[in-house]
Amino acid sequence: MIWLAFIMALASGPVWAGEAQPLGDDPAVEARLKHLAVELRCLVCQNQTLADSNAPLAEDLRREVREMIVKDMTDKEIVDFLVERYGDFVLYRPPLKATTTLLWVGPFVLLAVGATVLVITLRRRAQKVVDAPITDEEHRRVEQLLTEGGKHS
Repeated sequence: MIWLAFIMALASGPVWAGEAQPLGDDPAVEARLKHLAVELRCLVCQNQTLADSNAPLAEDLRREVREMIVKDMTDKEIVDFLVERYGDFVLYRPPLKATTTLLWVGPFVLLAVGATVLVITLRRRAQKVVDAPITDEEHRRVEQLLTEGGKHS
């Protein structure tokens, strides 16, 4: 009976849940904000877009972008303003230029270095170890140890 009451209490929770309300009144503004937020990076998060982040700074940036949209600024003007203020880091896909070359080329350089190290390591392992011949005395000693080992088993 207690289990039934517990299950009923859990099942009734969604009844009280409300529908999420949009932050703005204009759906067109929210659509533009969503489009821009996917293209912009959260400045405090690790590899998250402005749309994905729940950080307080991300909320402030979304509010600021929403205000710029309401002021009828174009997407390019908004992005240019944010890049001027925060640098290319604010762009989720930074452009290829002299200051961002390492971001674009770095992974390929690391991959090439890793592949080179792997090939060198595998080639060194593949080199055959030359067996040194054993002397007659060593051969007799091995035979003696093998026959003594067989007697004790």
